[in-house]
Amino acid sequence: MSSPLLIATLAAGLTGAPPHNVDVPPPILKVSASDCSAAAAQVISETGGELLSAQPTGDGKCIITVLIPGNGGRPKKMTVRVPM
Repeated sequence: MSSPLLIATLAAGLTGAPPHNVDVPPPILKVSASDCSAAAAQVISETGGELLSAQPTGDGKCIITVLIPGNGGRPKKMTVRVPM
């Protein structure tokens, strides 16, 4: 004869509850009109580099840092200051 505890445990496991979602997407961040995304996209398209950072300055410009392919396969870090 089965014990009531064993039956209750098996029944709880068969409830059909979906598994927990482990792959949670990152939150969507709301950005202001004074962000550097357009300036960063421009620098990336012009250099073919990989974005490291993009920081706004107080004077309406952005400091964009990218890694660009260098000679011998080593990338070079390049920092430019561009208008927003």
